Amino acid sequence: MADEVATTQLAEIILKRIRSRGDITFASFMESALYEPDLGYYTSPGRKVGAEGDFYTSMNVHSAFGRLISREIGRFWELLDRPESFTVAEAGAGGGQLAQDILDAITEENPSLYAALTYRLIEKEPSLQEAQAARLAQHADRLAWSSPQELSDGALSFTGCIISNELFDAMPVHLVEMAEDGLKEVFISADADGFREKLLPPSTPELAAYLAKFEVRLMPGQRAEINLAAPAWIARAAATLERGFVLTIDYGYLAEELYTPQRRNGTLLCYHKHSTNENPYQLVGEQDITTHINFSSLIEAGKEEDLVAVWYGEQYRFLLGVGLMEELMQLVAQAKDEHESLKHRLAIKKLMMPEGGMGDTFKVLIQAKGVANPQLLCMRKWGMGL
Repeated sequence: MADEVATTQLAEIILKRIRSRGDITFASFMESALYEPDLGYYTSPGRKVGAEGDFYTSMNVHSAFGRLISREIGRFWELLDRPESFTVAEAGAGGGQLAQDILDAITEENPSLYAALTYRLIEKEPSLQEAQAARLAQHADRLAWSSPQELSDGALSFTGCIISNELFDAMPVHLVEMAEDGLKEVFISADADGFREKLLPPSTPELAAYLAKFEVRLMPGQRAEINLAAPAWIARAAATLERGFVLTIDYGYLAEELYTPQRRNGTLLCYHKHSTNENPYQLVGEQDITTHINFSSLIEAGKEEDLVAVWYGEQYRFLLGVGLMEELMQLVAQAKDEHESLKHRLAIKKLMMPEGGMGDTFKVLIQAKGVANPQLLCMRKWGMGL
């Protein structure tokens, strides 16, 4: 992979760190690039999402996305026998757009659930709480905040659901490559010109164990990403739930599809101003670095904590099952004019269409704890079970 001369303050800091302390794993590099205090991609000022940012997520396309998710949340509540205290915990809530769309919809469509609801935003970046509180001011008495650490250390325990939209794809990953003499890990070194990659023995036996667990056989020269943080996160989330559901929306595949020989270079991509590249060593701290996730690892990690996978499929199947077409018809009927009607139709098309839209790129995984054989809305006519 081509390496670039350092061009950002953060790149210089990481290079200096490597020169003084020694080579680091790619996972450590990615952690710093994304989350270094005040300088990382997600911890620095500036809009990341939407037209003024670097990429779109489904919630930025149309508020119908959050409204449809709110209906499945309503179903979760019913399946849990309508408890008087019900928590929706959103991990990585960002600017609060999805939270707003979900809360607005529940207020309008399910006031009984709203009365029982606590919407807990789990956020790594403290500065976002103020922006979230301002955006969600009309729902102030329903809101609570927690740090990821509180999720990790067992400080939280509730009945309800944990939801995330593009959380796991931004977790730091280890990069491995199959060499002629066995599995190697990508480490980052530094020379006079900047960052350099080195293939060295793996930093932890967990990497080989991970590949063995999912029966992954990499071809010589093939690279792959290994996200050890994601299954650990799911395990902690499961422990937090007394009873309830975990709803994950992200882009990725099951293991057998993710680690095919056709993906010789893995799935790592960088986003900057709506363009993509495969060089994480440029624009350090100013571009997003993401990878496709291994949904099999989330499913297996959940099983170990009594969290059962009850539905997995493409986003468009999920949205159709929870009522996308009915939502579209209502939006079109209420539109002021043909221009507004067209705007709704194009946005909904982007949410659901395969081949260039978000409909099959994104997957949805729903896991349940303490609920036997739940019948979800997404399982209706258009749904697809495991």
